[in-house]
Amino acid sequence: MTIYKKDIEILKSELTKLPIHWDGKACVLELKEANYQWRQMEWWAFYFEWKVRTLLANKFSFPGDKFDNVTFDMKGVINWDLKAKAIKSDEHRIILNDKSAMKKSVAGEGFHGEIIALCDVEYNDHDRSFQRWHTELKGGKSNYELEREARTSISRYRKTKADLTEIVLLIFRKNDLDLLGTMKQGRNSNGDPRLQKYMLDLETVSNFENYIIKL
Repeated sequence: MTIYKKDIEILKSELTKLPIHWDGKACVLELKEANYQWRQMEWWAFYFEWKVRTLLANKFSFPGDKFDNVTFDMKGVINWDLKAKAIKSDEHRIILNDKSAMKKSVAGEGFHGEIIALCDVEYNDHDRSFQRWHTELKGGKSNYELEREARTSISRYRKTKADLTEIVLLIFRKNDLDLLGTMKQGRNSNGDPRLQKYMLDLETVSNFENYIIKL
């Protein structure tokens, strides 16, 4: 039996228990109650993380292994990262994790796993009511928001709802990493180059060992 098969069996069984319909205000309040990343603009991605952590708390280790400055989200037999992706007809790419850390993860166990939640999202916030509500809940705008506003007057619409449609489980081996793209992220505020990350085109999922959980 391949070493990660136990992880796959647990994930296929347990992740079907996740809630499907996510209301923005209710989810943010749940995250706030749990004191888990509730201030984040992309609340839906962190809500997915939180629900998986809660669901699998007794079956996986949180977090997973750490390599240099990168810590993976969870570990069973192998390391796993949690990602959430909004479904868009014109954008199928998703940023994964640091290239060096993922290589070390594969080198350690022979495999590395990704858990990708695909979601239909709604942006019905044209009057900025959700954004104002969230900002008031946080006690005002964050430094990041203030800095962004100083750079541009354009403010992104907030996602107000999300529906979880399916979950993709991916297993990467050493040779699989060569099939991934690279996300170049420029430099940090101190001028140092940001670590390069792997990037996955969801249209190429069939090139890897994959398991699809329909919800």
